[in-house]
Amino acid sequence: MARNIVISGGGTGIGRAAARVFAADGDRVLLLGRRGRVLEEARVPGALTYAVDLGDPAGVRGAARFVAEELGTVDVLVHSAGGNGGREPEGPAEDPLDAVAHTWSVNFRINTLTAVLLTEALKERLAEPGGRVLFLSSIAAYRGSGTGAYAAAKAALHPYAHDLARQLGPRGITVNVVAPGYVEDTEFFGGAIEEARRERLIAETSTGRAGTPGDVATTLHWLASPGAGHITSQIIQVNGGAERGH
Repeated sequence: MARNIVISGGGTGIGRAAARVFAADGDRVLLLGRRGRVLEEARVPGALTYAVDLGDPAGVRGAARFVAEELGTVDVLVHSAGGNGGREPEGPAEDPLDAVAHTWSVNFRINTLTAVLLTEALKERLAEPGGRVLFLSSIAAYRGSGTGAYAAAKAALHPYAHDLARQLGPRGITVNVVAPGYVEDTEFFGGAIEEARRERLIAETSTGRAGTPGDVATTLHWLASPGAGHITSQIIQVNGGAERGH
């Protein structure tokens, strides 16, 4: 039977790749994101789209109503929305502490709060048994991200996922986190990165290559499968061994 799949950040990168994998199975997919045109141009067969700022409680309530009307039950909830804040408006620059507060607030809003609000809004609609909640974290949650803000925001998803797994487990619902390393063909860096940096990131892996959105999408798809029904409260790293370093 076709399942109902809700994917935040589904218009680009990992979210879009995951949407296409689920759609290829005949599942019904709903793409959520702030940019309506990007969602519509994602070319996911049969996908529904709903433009929303998931950091806004009122917007999330609207998305939840749309889910109730169009889908009813949610079989799989994938949180792919987020990023390093590079696409957000710049904050105040007059005082260094104001800039720090802005950077950290933005990162927690787009990476942590969006996932928490959407989960809480749809929690009672998750299929039971068999429902799946999947969060996208990052290798940065293990080793930092330069400023610490993005890494901390992603790391905050880990204890939330563990608590949620304990809460939803009695209903037959699993909760897991996938933490990718460097993945090409996404908007994370805002464009092409310097070749020297790219080579350094690839050199950190044991596999000798960059990750792809498909690498992460197929991991999400497997965690949502019946075969992963006894896997919950786990953080699965998809980084070619880069977290171990060289």
